[in-house]
Amino acid sequence: MSNRFEKPGLGFLDLAVSRLKKAKTFLDEVDRIIDWAPIEKLLKRKLRRNRDAVGNPAYPALGMFKVLLLQRWYNLSDQAMDDALADRISFRRFAGFSFEYDTPDSTTICRFRNHLMERGLDQKLFDLLGRQLQGHGVIIKQGAIVDASIITSSRRPKKVEVVEAREEGDNEEPSYRVTTSYSDDVEASWTIKAKRPYYGYKLHMATDAEHGFIIGGHVTPANRSDTKELMAVVEESGILKGSMVLADKGYASAENRASLERAGITDGIMYKAARGRELSSAEKLMNRVISGLRGKVERAFGTLKRDYGFQRARYLGCAKVKLEFLLNAMAFNLKKAALMVG
Repeated sequence: MSNRFEKPGLGFLDLAVSRLKKAKTFLDEVDRIIDWAPIEKLLKRKLRRNRDAVGNPAYPALGMFKVLLLQRWYNLSDQAMDDALADRISFRRFAGFSFEYDTPDSTTICRFRNHLMERGLDQKLFDLLGRQLQGHGVIIKQGAIVDASIITSSRRPKKVEVVEAREEGDNEEPSYRVTTSYSDDVEASWTIKAKRPYYGYKLHMATDAEHGFIIGGHVTPANRSDTKELMAVVEESGILKGSMVLADKGYASAENRASLERAGITDGIMYKAARGRELSSAEKLMNRVISGLRGKVERAFGTLKRDYGFQRARYLGCAKVKLEFLLNAMAFNLKKAALMVG
């Protein structure tokens, strides 16, 4: 009978596997450039998990966090991740799970991910890893590019109308209240983009202008205006005073330009023509320059959607979709850094 994994340590089988010839992968580079000790310390301090839900010894928190990263890099569901851990040598080696013990199942993976969100550790881990990458000189926060993109809901929208009778009194006919809902994803909303309707969320995100690493972002219902979210993205991204923020016309407003000025940040928002006022030659030139630089954030969105499966949310609600974004962003940044410095 197999045992639960209780603590890291090499057994006979681990020693035999370690002697096998293996090709280097980006996972080895991630391990080389990241100091996992402060991350493990944070997880242990905040989670304090010695036993799981049924009283068995809990899997090491750092190993579980690495499992969540593997999930993102390989775009695996909880069940597919469970299956992969059972027979992928590189996965076990990266997560630090002994070959002589069982690996976490899909329920354990899901529960651990929710623990991170409930304790606010998703944002703390993102910031901690970001500081390490800044220390390596790959993330440079001297300029940022802000944009937004639609993430469709994991639920298919279906209009449901519930009619409820309301008693008015003994001598009066009852009146009726009609409640309309579209799915059980109650925080998602409808929006129109390029004349097409979408149901879901909007990801507001910033990348650094130098290399295109993700430095911050958050999630709102899809109908939230881009304009109103600019300064929140700027603040959570830790953009330095004296830096420039680049953004498209959707962020052009007198309020945003004034807010950037008050924060000591250079305004790189594209100019938008108004009725009766055409853009000057200088404003058109500036728009072309900014448009040419915005490709980094657009490529980051493309990678998250194409390679990480984030064109559609896996979970329900803004908090869980933000958790999904931050896990994707950490995986995106780590792989990009590993390929850059490897």
